[in-house]
Amino acid sequence: MTIQQKKYQLSGIGNAIVDVIARAPDHLLDDLGIRKGVMQLVERDQAEALLARMDARQQSAGGSVANTIAGAGRLGLRTAFVGRVHDDELGRFCADDTVRAGTAFVNAPVADGELPTSRCMIFVTPDGERSMNTYLGISAELGPDDVDEAVMADSEIVFLEGYLFDKDKGKEAFLKAARACRAAGGRVGIALSDPFCVNRHREDFRVLVRDEMDFVIGNQQEWVALYQANDIDDALAQASQDCAMLVCTRSGEPVVLMQGGHRVQVPVERTVPVDATGAGDQFAAGFLYGIATGHSLETAGRMGCIAAAEVISHMGARPQGNVRARLQAAGLVRA
Repeated sequence: MTIQQKKYQLSGIGNAIVDVIARAPDHLLDDLGIRKGVMQLVERDQAEALLARMDARQQSAGGSVANTIAGAGRLGLRTAFVGRVHDDELGRFCADDTVRAGTAFVNAPVADGELPTSRCMIFVTPDGERSMNTYLGISAELGPDDVDEAVMADSEIVFLEGYLFDKDKGKEAFLKAARACRAAGGRVGIALSDPFCVNRHREDFRVLVRDEMDFVIGNQQEWVALYQANDIDDALAQASQDCAMLVCTRSGEPVVLMQGGHRVQVPVERTVPVDATGAGDQFAAGFLYGIATGHSLETAGRMGCIAAAEVISHMGARPQGNVRARLQAAGLVRA
């Protein structure tokens, strides 16, 4: 019997955000009251004020999972993204930019959207650190009505963004998507996204991870927060009881990957960062590309590290170089 190919190899659900990136000296961050190297949420008025101080800026569709889906699409996967944007200038740009990059933008911009399209102002200092100032806008209002079960069922893998777990309707959207995908034989995973978000919704996250997810990606701070562990080894020991497959990135230290009692560590590629924006997103892109194309856990981890090394070598959260060529040079994929 012939198994019909699904329309999408990888679909993502996350914040649809326009990234605006500019270089900035450290003193400008001080002048603007920006905490260096962290992501902070800002209100609409502050977002407009920060935007006005960004010189020679670049603009692109963004958002954590949106960046991952774009990176995986560049590697050759058939991809789709589910997000909520307003039918305004930035919203139309976000949708069009996603499609230009080769990913289906499933939901049309909302004509009567309750808030403006989301945007993130990213100031990059000379040491490569990025300071992210995010106005959530309409993207944070994504709910179950934005999830098309047919799209989820027609996806081999669905990847969810933990940031959206902050609202009840985001949780409902995740459950709707996960159950539609898994009922059709697909796999579903989540990026933990942020230790503060994990702390706010720990018990709900634990239930989601244990009962609804096939894989989970997080950094060591997020895993420790999820299990209120003493250290990362304790956290991963607990996580391995809940997660069929888990990934732990560790800020320049080898990445830990676990599946079915099997544990591997993959060294990261040492690269002097020009802009650390998107390192975790592109690690996920490379890793999910490897999983979607049937590679081993270790090989998928190596692919993730190569993708992350490429994105921190330049400005912006999405690949600019040929990451697939790098995978070929490493002997991980065929030409």
